[in-house]
Amino acid sequence: MQQIFNFIFKNSYRLLFLLLLGISLSLTVQSHSYHKSKVITSANFLTGGVYSQLNSIDEYFSLRSRNEELALENARLKSILFNQVDSLNLDKIDTVPGFKRTNVIVSKIIHNSYSSTENYLTLHAGSNNGVKTDMGVINDLGIVGIIEKTSPRYATVLSVLNTKSRINAKFKKSNHFGSLTWNGKNTGFVQLTDVPRLASTIRKGDTIVTGAESRIFPENINIGTVYKIYIDDKTNYYTIDVKLFNDMTNLGHVYIIKDNEREELLQLEKETKKNE
Repeated sequence: MQQIFNFIFKNSYRLLFLLLLGISLSLTVQSHSYHKSKVITSANFLTGGVYSQLNSIDEYFSLRSRNEELALENARLKSILFNQVDSLNLDKIDTVPGFKRTNVIVSKIIHNSYSSTENYLTLHAGSNNGVKTDMGVINDLGIVGIIEKTSPRYATVLSVLNTKSRINAKFKKSNHFGSLTWNGKNTGFVQLTDVPRLASTIRKGDTIVTGAESRIFPENINIGTVYKIYIDDKTNYYTIDVKLFNDMTNLGHVYIIKDNEREELLQLEKETKKNE
């Protein structure tokens, strides 16, 4: 306390000057509207800048929850989109109570393999979330792979960058189809094989999507674009390099496609073959 008094006595003239200066400035501001408006504007600018920075910090720390909210919203919208198989039949479909062919489960990739010829992904969602073997996995850009195995909380995915992968795919503009495989060479490209030579109108840049014969993916899910066309004179088929829309080395949230009619369809086809 004594040190405080000593400081005040030692700097009494300076403190008195500052006090009088503050009073004079206050009286000036109060008595002149121009000065008052300038002070208020400066104060608003300062506090506005502080609030802006605080808001930016708050938004940064809430990015994770916001991303999860967006992923869930995307899943809801995709579920609506996949269920609209044919816009001409929507009214007929809507008259069936409880009709909902495709569901979407949101998950996140926690491990991504792309450096070998047989690559797998690991998802943070499993049987507890309704994930089952042979469900299709996609993201906003296109297909990612197919569920291989599940545990209660996790699942592994057979990546499209796996030489064992085989997916029905077609040309978006013509409906000519083939089998989508991977030759194990480039992570940015897959191959569309067994395309008949009748598909003579194919061109570089044509879009490749999932086909109607797929029992795993809904039809017309994006895959990539035609990059290079090879002709096999012996088999009379095309083999096509397809440039993937997805960067398979940089994946985050994904959507798992659950087709409620798949088991019924497979069972019917199985019984039909038995009777042949």
